[in-house]
Amino acid sequence: MPNTPAKIGIVTVSDRASRGDYEDRGGPAIRQYLDEVMASPWEAVAKVIPDDRDTIAQTLIGLADDVGCCLIITTGGTGPAKRDLTPDVTIQVCDKEMPGFGELMRKVSLEKVPTAILSRQTAGLRGNSLIVNLPGQPKAIAECLDAVFPAIPYCIDLMEGPYLETNPDRIVAFRPKK
Repeated sequence: MPNTPAKIGIVTVSDRASRGDYEDRGGPAIRQYLDEVMASPWEAVAKVIPDDRDTIAQTLIGLADDVGCCLIITTGGTGPAKRDLTPDVTIQVCDKEMPGFGELMRKVSLEKVPTAILSRQTAGLRGNSLIVNLPGQPKAIAECLDAVFPAIPYCIDLMEGPYLETNPDRIVAFRPKK
């Protein structure tokens, strides 16, 4: 149904934000980005969860399998710290890895800061859901999404998901010419 909003999961992975020790800035940055680039109707399903392997897995599986999110974007937990588990769990719950997303995001980030080499962003497919892991800083979130978002609507098409339209003044989605 063309007017049914696409469900998009927004997951902040942070012990401190989940406890309320500080304000989640990553999730709202993703929502703001999507508000700017999405032209088709969409509905956010937002979660703020701790850096816990089981919680991350249950959240990603629930958003993909039960809620039916065509896209799940995570922020946080992509670094080398012991509690940074988001990419590991993402790969664990996915059917297929999509390493090109992480490669491109690191390339773009390395143009800005040398420590981007420490980031482990990745992406994968679980059923009919694309899961993309982003860093935690709002500026890095926008830079990484600018790099990969042009390919996301076509990836969702190939998975037989909803047709996502973008605001061409902000991001042009790539789709092969017919």
